Amino acid sequence: MVMSKNDIIEQLRKVNMSRFIEKVKEKIDGDVFTDAGLTNALGGTANSRNSAVRRAVKAGDIIRLKRGLYVLGAKHQRKGVSPFQAAPMIYGPSYVSLESALSYHGWIPEAVHAVTSVSTKRSKEVKTPLGIFSYARIPSHKFFSGVSRIESENGVFLMATPWRALVDYVYVHKEDWKGLRPVVESLRVDTAHFKGVDFRSLEELREATRSKRVKVFIDRIKKELVA
Repeated sequence: MVMSKNDIIEQLRKVNMSRFIEKVKEKIDGDVFTDAGLTNALGGTANSRNSAVRRAVKAGDIIRLKRGLYVLGAKHQRKGVSPFQAAPMIYGPSYVSLESALSYHGWIPEAVHAVTSVSTKRSKEVKTPLGIFSYARIPSHKFFSGVSRIESENGVFLMATPWRALVDYVYVHKEDWKGLRPVVESLRVDTAHFKGVDFRSLEELREATRSKRVKVFIDRIKKELVA
């Protein structure tokens, strides 16, 4: 069977795209990457890279999360993409906190439909092909106190500890909570999670905030847990 000119062009396009994706996967470790990562991996001119990226996006081989930030299409992903890993790349500096962190640690029973984070920059909501990412602003003073670096098979991400997530929740939502009762009633946190609390961690969180509301919340928690 003799191929038409258009068929030949299409076949060449698929071959070139396949080589493009193979090179991306060979040179870039993660399934989420930036324009800078593409530049280091592919070299060449900006025009040639941009053309290749546009074709890959159109074909669904890569997905644009925002300008300059991409993720491999589902059929090309090696480990799968964690929204938690993507969150600070979409808008940062930030870390996952609030309802998403409480759900991740198993402290609240409800599923969270948006990835909730806090940032030193203004509050913002970003809709992407990976889902909705919500960012609430908190002061930058000791910003990463009570934040853990989590390594998973889907990537590395920054996650608030449960107590940091609660403190952030009180600050962001301006809650005048005077102890653990509203935590249980409003968020339905099981009291079993309050056992064996590290009081040094609570004190570090108290020192990391300038919010009177948060300081009162932590002080009341410590009194209840000691009693």
